[in-house]
Amino acid sequence: MEFDLENAAAGVAYKLLIGLVAPRPIALITSMDEHGQLNAAPFSAYNYFSVDPPIVGIGVTNRSEPKHEPKDTARNIRRTGEFVVNVVTEDIADKMNICATDFPAEMNEVELAGFTTIPSTRVRVPRLAEAHAALECREHATIEVGRGRIILGRVVAAYVEDRFVDPKGPYILAEELHAIGRMNGLGNYVRTRDAFIQIPRIPLADWKKNRDDGNA
Repeated sequence: MEFDLENAAAGVAYKLLIGLVAPRPIALITSMDEHGQLNAAPFSAYNYFSVDPPIVGIGVTNRSEPKHEPKDTARNIRRTGEFVVNVVTEDIADKMNICATDFPAEMNEVELAGFTTIPSTRVRVPRLAEAHAALECREHATIEVGRGRIILGRVVAAYVEDRFVDPKGPYILAEELHAIGRMNGLGNYVRTRDAFIQIPRIPLADWKKNRDDGNA
C-alpha cells in the first residue's frame, strides 16, 4: 500500500510512523517549573543527533485538551532551560508507565510513581535515583512544528552506574543495562535483554575483495 501523507486523514501519519520508526528509545524526562515543582514524563519521539556538541532531541506534541496547550515538560523546559533524560530499563518500566498518566500540573508524578530523586551535577533539575543512567541537558533550541515542538537539548553531563560502564572506552555495557524500547500502538514495548545481534561493519577493502572473489 502507498500513503499520501500530505493529504491523509488526521492520525494516519502518526499510526504509520510509530509502527515504522521502531523500536524507539524512551526518554523519561524530569523537569521543573520556575517555582521548583517537579514533573516526570516519558517520550519516545527521542534520539541523539550530534556528539560535537552532544545534542539530543525530543518531540513534544500539545495536549489534546485543552486544545493546543503545551505539555508540562515543554512549558518547564521553555521557562527554565533545563531537563534530565532518565534511561528507561526493564526494572523501572512500570513506574515509567505511571508517569505517562495525564496528571494535572499540581500533581507530582515522581512521588505518585514511587520514584525518588537525587541531585544532578550540572543542572538544577534532579535525576531519578532508580534510573541506572541519565543525561543532564540544557535547552539548545526549540522548533515549533505544527501542533507541537522539537526540543534540542545539549547534554552537559552524564551519569551511569559503574557496573554498566567499561572504562576502557568508556563504553556502555548495553547488553547488561536492559533498556526497553517503544513499539507501535498503546502499551507496546520491546526488551533488549538477550536480544542483541552482531552485524559487523564491512571495511571497504574487504567488501571489494569479497566482490572480486565472487566474480572470480
